[in-house]
Amino acid sequence: MGNFDVHGYLERLGLDAEPPSVAALRRLHAAQVERVPYEALEVQLGRPTPLEPSASLARILRGRGGYCYHLNGAFSALLRELGYQVTRHLGGVQGGPGDAPNVDRNHLALTVTGVPDEPETTWLVDAGLGDGIHEPLPLREGTYAQGPHTYRLRPSEVAPGGWRFDHDPSGSFAGFDFAPGAAEMADFAEKHAWLSTAPESGFVRVCVLQRRDAAGVDTLRALTLNRHGAKEVVESPEDWWTAAADVFGVTPDLFTAGEREQLWRQVVGQHETHAGGGPVVAV
Repeated sequence: MGNFDVHGYLERLGLDAEPPSVAALRRLHAAQVERVPYEALEVQLGRPTPLEPSASLARILRGRGGYCYHLNGAFSALLRELGYQVTRHLGGVQGGPGDAPNVDRNHLALTVTGVPDEPETTWLVDAGLGDGIHEPLPLREGTYAQGPHTYRLRPSEVAPGGWRFDHDPSGSFAGFDFAPGAAEMADFAEKHAWLSTAPESGFVRVCVLQRRDAAGVDTLRALTLNRHGAKEVVESPEDWWTAAADVFGVTPDLFTAGEREQLWRQVVGQHETHAGGGPVVAV
């Protein structure tokens, strides 16, 4: 992967290269979810995005983010370049408690094995869930608390040999399942195209930006800025872009004046249509 800029990626995360270890993996994961936002603004602008991790990294290095295929795709490539043993998995996220568990490929899940100081432990690594985990979780059945959220890991009931992640009830999605085998980026191409273009796709219906830190999650959903129930409605395009830049690191200079106007029109319409509606599936 000669065109994969490891040095630039680490600079974006504010980290130096170091040998694989559990502590280093935790630092990488926390920096990824804190500094690289979960967002699908390209979908809102009607622009298709490639799945290749190098292309996702190029966008990340410009100050942007992405959703699970981009974020976990690029992050898994970085981990491999740094010497970690990473497996990509077919996954399926459910938006609400009424959605049946599945592995419909709307999520790219990751595990890491063979970390030198804990070689027997498999780690769930996931930087592509918006308000998901802040640090890796050991892939063992049980409950785990991080910040305001408590998660549960258990064997999957729909993917034999796979695993189930149950989100905290206050989270933006119910949970996800993933299959045990290894997946390739091409395995997600068809679902990626659907998520990027279908009128029913959550990424098409509502503009969402999210960022995770050790204490919680920031979300900008259409016009509503939310920090764990402390909500405010953004009332001007200037204030919207100030929030996008200050909270999520997405600055207005990354877009043309026409693109900024288009996004503002869309989030205003989405706020009027979806205010008070259910959660958008975060994948």
